[in-house]
Amino acid sequence: MEAIPLKIAVLTLSDTRSLAEDKSGDYLVSALEAEGHQLAARQVIPDDVYQIRAVVSQWIADPDIQVILTTGGTGFTGRDSTPEAVRPLFDTEIEGFGALFRQLSYEEIGSSTVQSRCLGGLANRTAIFCLPGSTGACKTGWQRILREQLDSRHRPCNFVGILLHGRQLHS
Repeated sequence: MEAIPLKIAVLTLSDTRSLAEDKSGDYLVSALEAEGHQLAARQVIPDDVYQIRAVVSQWIADPDIQVILTTGGTGFTGRDSTPEAVRPLFDTEIEGFGALFRQLSYEEIGSSTVQSRCLGGLANRTAIFCLPGSTGACKTGWQRILREQLDSRHRPCNFVGILLHGRQLHS
């Protein structure tokens, strides 16, 4: 069975980074492309609730984007607002994503993982996964969860069928 490539958008949320300094976004792009997926869009924007909602909403409405990966803004500082921005856009939250991420992260960083508010959900048949801003956290999320769940060949289940059901694949 051949893998079905997905079109994935990457959004980095940072008040200090530009595209040139976006190591976690760079990692996600190289990882998704290494698995045969296509980069559909990429942006770096400030960690602002309304800017985040605007970009994510636009991508949710785009039939050529099946997955949105965000990096940054999942902590507890005053400017970390990804969960507040994105959660209201979900049709369904994927509770297991954040729980599993924190379990795996505990193996790497111990109890500091309780400060991660990463989350996932579905909106308009688009999967949205919000990862912390560190490259290490993005590697954990991609290598230990997302790589398999975005692979149509992964059994017993994956998200590809849910994302593509009733959609036309656009080239």
